[in-house]
Amino acid sequence: MTQPQAASAAQASEPAALAQPSVTGHPEPLGPLICGPAEIFDAGGIRSQIKALAEDTSPAALRAETVKILKAANKTGRAAIAEAFADKPFAARDLTRSYTFLTDGLVTTALYVASELLHPLATPTRGERIAVMAVGGYGRGEMAPASDVDLLFLTPYKITAWAESVIESMLYILWDLRLKIGHSSRTIKDCIRLGGEDYTIRTAMLEHRFLAGHAPLAQELDKRLKKELFSQDAPEFVEAKLAERDARHLKQGQRYMVEPNVKEGKGGLRDLQSLFWIAKYLYQVKDARELVPLGLFRAEEMELFTKAANFLWAVRSHLHLATGRATEQLTFDLQVEVASRMGYEDKAGRRGVEVFMQEYFRHATRVGDLTRIFLTKLEASQQKNAPLLERIFRRRPRIKPGYKVVHNRLDVIDPKAFLQDRLNLLRLFEEALRTGMLIHPDAMRLVTANLHLIDEDMRNDKEARKLFLDLLLKHGNSERALRRMNELGVLSAFLPEFEPIVAMMQFNMYHSYTVDEHTIQVIANFAAIERGELEDELPLSSEILRKGLNRKVLMVAMLLHDIGKGREQDHSILGAQIARKVAPRLGLKPSECETVEWLVRYHLLMSDMAQKRDIADPRTVRDFAKAVQTVKRLDLLLLLTVCDIRGVGPDTWNNWKAALLRALYGQTRAALEGGMEALNREHRGVSAKKALREALPDWSKADLKTETARHYPPYWHGLHVTAHVDFAEMLRDFTAKGNAGEVMIRLYPDEDRDATRACFVMEDHPGIFARIAGALALVGANVVDARSYTTKDGYVTDAFWIQDSEGHPFDPIRLHRLKQMIEKTLKGEVITRDALKSRDKIKKREKAFKVPTHITFDNEGSEIYTIIEVDTRDRPGLLYDLARTLASANVYIANAVIATYGEQVVDAFYVKDMFGLKYYAESKQRTLEKKLRAAIAEGAKRADT
Repeated sequence: MTQPQAASAAQASEPAALAQPSVTGHPEPLGPLICGPAEIFDAGGIRSQIKALAEDTSPAALRAETVKILKAANKTGRAAIAEAFADKPFAARDLTRSYTFLTDGLVTTALYVASELLHPLATPTRGERIAVMAVGGYGRGEMAPASDVDLLFLTPYKITAWAESVIESMLYILWDLRLKIGHSSRTIKDCIRLGGEDYTIRTAMLEHRFLAGHAPLAQELDKRLKKELFSQDAPEFVEAKLAERDARHLKQGQRYMVEPNVKEGKGGLRDLQSLFWIAKYLYQVKDARELVPLGLFRAEEMELFTKAANFLWAVRSHLHLATGRATEQLTFDLQVEVASRMGYEDKAGRRGVEVFMQEYFRHATRVGDLTRIFLTKLEASQQKNAPLLERIFRRRPRIKPGYKVVHNRLDVIDPKAFLQDRLNLLRLFEEALRTGMLIHPDAMRLVTANLHLIDEDMRNDKEARKLFLDLLLKHGNSERALRRMNELGVLSAFLPEFEPIVAMMQFNMYHSYTVDEHTIQVIANFAAIERGELEDELPLSSEILRKGLNRKVLMVAMLLHDIGKGREQDHSILGAQIARKVAPRLGLKPSECETVEWLVRYHLLMSDMAQKRDIADPRTVRDFAKAVQTVKRLDLLLLLTVCDIRGVGPDTWNNWKAALLRALYGQTRAALEGGMEALNREHRGVSAKKALREALPDWSKADLKTETARHYPPYWHGLHVTAHVDFAEMLRDFTAKGNAGEVMIRLYPDEDRDATRACFVMEDHPGIFARIAGALALVGANVVDARSYTTKDGYVTDAFWIQDSEGHPFDPIRLHRLKQMIEKTLKGEVITRDALKSRDKIKKREKAFKVPTHITFDNEGSEIYTIIEVDTRDRPGLLYDLARTLASANVYIANAVIATYGEQVVDAFYVKDMFGLKYYAESKQRTLEKKLRAAIAEGAKRADT
């Protein structure tokens, strides 16, 4: 491609840099405003008012009065803009111009007062000239409510005493108005020299705009910048801007981060601005629309550019107005606020904030697409250097007929011939995977412009199905093809059922990605296991995969597992219904379709059983084994579960979850292969006692007999032998001391489970479980599992697995102090309820989350206990409140299993009544539920204040 020519004078609008002030000395608006100019800033009226005051006011008093007048004008103008924006929440361009117009009024009035009233000069010399210029975003005429005001004071020579006085007086006025002023005083020579040394200064100078003062000086700067600065080092400037962008992306994270930075994040405003800076530097354009006649963008792509920029500016402006400051991070609490301001409302199955964030991520994706297209055009015109590795290693893989390699990217030789066979829209991605090359943006544009070719006939075409499945299964890095297909709209065109989840955000703290990106992350995790990259971290999954399973079934299930999200119906049920239609269309056999449907329907089953139930209870494993039925299904479900949890976010997977899943898998496999008798309680109890005897070889037979006889059966199958050893030693010490009020505590860092095991021994009395839960809450410990057992001789042996606020075991250095604090609380030296009041709080940014409370009673999930499952909003003192409520109702808590999902928690209590019976009566269940709900509501109210 030949290099695009710079825009001609006929194409360009009047340069903003030379915009002339009106007869009032105030620059005209740069375009349509959000409300009438006089409502924003009445320049004529304000000047007249100040001029009248100047006639009989001292300079010091005049400056103070000017500030008073301008403060009132600024307040009125901002109120008018904010009110108009509330009525037109998407009118971002008009808004940014309005804030620019208001700021122009304040700055030019300050200059007028400083130069003509405070420091008048009857006959200025050639050196006593000053031009005030707006630079950066202010110079571009794009101002959000809390944007900085960047000014350049331009003088012909070294600054004179008069110019210094004018600038100082002007700045004091602007500072008193509480404007965030960035300023520099320079000559034209300084501007060119500093711009040559620093690309940041050069970029700011690129967007200079004359405000007031000596116009010929501003015109001279404009002329010399173009000739002496902007005509130099084009490739270096481009590389510098791209390096800045890459560093910014590295710092801010991926495009789909759930709390994005609107300005600096990937796909944000700065990306669009960088694109425009490069275009302006290379082609001297004044407006982004001029990139169309230059051949850099198509008209429809420019429309996307404009819509994305408008949307992002609207979001940023609402952010500033909502917080009253320059906030750029779209945090969870502000997402709700901004969505409401922009008119997004809750609708069937989805909150307004989720619809808003889906729109945000779709715009962010388009910004990425546009940037990619633009950079390719730069490469083609040699303004951007090819990547370093490409310049060193020029060897290219062999490509199939019909394709060519352009700048080491795969492109299409003849677009017309390519489109004659619509299956080429899929073959392109396969060729890219086969060769390991990126797809050229021109080929991407060709695909997106012809998505209509992917119709019902193509979806049912046998070869198209094979191509799609090959993309998933054949090349080992299907996530790369899927991500690009998703961004270009091909995935949704071929699988229309996928379209609703594209860029869909789940408004919670648990999921780090949008639903489509999460799906691709799940598949990426599976690919990493296949490549052997996670052998040490996931030994069981790696071993299962080596032995072999149906990859096609698993990959399709992974692709479809969350496809039902965003609707009112349970996404697993709806997803299974969608899978029933999609799997046959992809060419799977009836038995494979049935397995895919089952996996989608029950993709949360293993995770729920492992994290929300006591897997030491034989009934849990028995029920799970009955649901799974075969080892083949168990293998598939384990792989899907592991990849699904890992795909939620970078910190979601840990050793605790790994240990739970491994244990559940092992016990279930044994039951499926050896029969359910393998789960017999008595059999497991005998094995546990034998293991304890082997672990305590120095103990006498009498002591061992005392220890093994004092515990009830559930104790033996609920704990690992290491815990049995701890309790045996603690009970021996406790009975030897004979101190009834003693509390014995052992803290053990259980690295294999990413938790600290806290073992407690004391005399049994009501409410102990609640007291321990309160003590742990006070030291900032998150309980992930808890077991409570009483001995036949009247002692309690409680084991709690706890993590710090980061989800890790407590640092061994902290354990001694932790133990001391727990002891103080348990001995009554600290009153838990009072001490928790200041700690049981929900952070401000997390208050936007709504988690409805669900309480269920399950009498089938355990042979001897009722399982009370409480699904509600998590907070530090919740477990204590629930345990205390149950204790006061004379409920005996045997175990508590705690599963946390961001701001949501599921606490499952294994309980009996005071007579050792289950809670079968509905009246008793309703009474307990009412008390638990009251405790949750009271605690939530406390945490929210």
